[in-house]
Amino acid sequence: MKKFSGFSVFYLAIVFAILYAPIFYLIYYSFNSGGNMHHFENFTFKWYKELFHDTRLLIIVLNTIIIALLSAAISTVIGVFGAISISMFQKKQIRNSILSLNNVLIVSPDVIIGASFLIFFTILGIKLGFLSVLLSHIAFCIPIVVIMVLPKLQEMSPSLIDAALDLGAGWREVLAKVIFPYISSGIYAGFFMALTYSLDDFAVTFFVTGNGFTTLSVEIYSLARRGIALNINALSALLFLLTLLLVIGYYMIIQRANKRTAMGVKK
Repeated sequence: MKKFSGFSVFYLAIVFAILYAPIFYLIYYSFNSGGNMHHFENFTFKWYKELFHDTRLLIIVLNTIIIALLSAAISTVIGVFGAISISMFQKKQIRNSILSLNNVLIVSPDVIIGASFLIFFTILGIKLGFLSVLLSHIAFCIPIVVIMVLPKLQEMSPSLIDAALDLGAGWREVLAKVIFPYISSGIYAGFFMALTYSLDDFAVTFFVTGNGFTTLSVEIYSLARRGIALNINALSALLFLLTLLLVIGYYMIIQRANKRTAMGVKK
């Protein structure tokens, strides 16, 4: 057993080394004064200074964050009520059919989704830009939220809702005081997953961006095609740090939500 656990630790160490080595490689050379990723000359913050003096890139970062926050918030609201509606269907076949339709955007290739949105917006006459990117991000984030929230709803005993209704509570009170507190960890998980997917998306966004508006993933792609620039490394390092902070914040919120749920069950 000890040999097996030792092998597991060694195996995980190799996996994590493979996953994180490219990231740390980028971060390491973001401090290189030489301007290349082949030979490290001297330690410098030059590329970070250049990054913060690039007004256009900072505006793109701001656009990306705004799109991510808005799409995550709107898709979380829609996805939570969608998951509640799906869970209330009594017939299993209908529930599974609707859930299968919900999963189409998750399993479909991003290229197909992006091309479909492009054709859809073109037919409707919607100008490609902020609105088209926001709508497309909301659309592919909703199924993610539903998937994250639905298991928490399935864990909840129907007797909790029945008891609240028997005590005279209306559906608004049931939602606010019974359902939402119980599934809060799933709601937080759905929001953070939607936020991550929106920040990270390239393929769909590439199809629906227009002239004058772009997001960070599309901009990094266009910058990388021109050649190696270490300000991209600096930007990648800051994004990695932001992601790390989001993950830590997510786990702290989930732990608090689970503690509150456990205390509510004990009461």
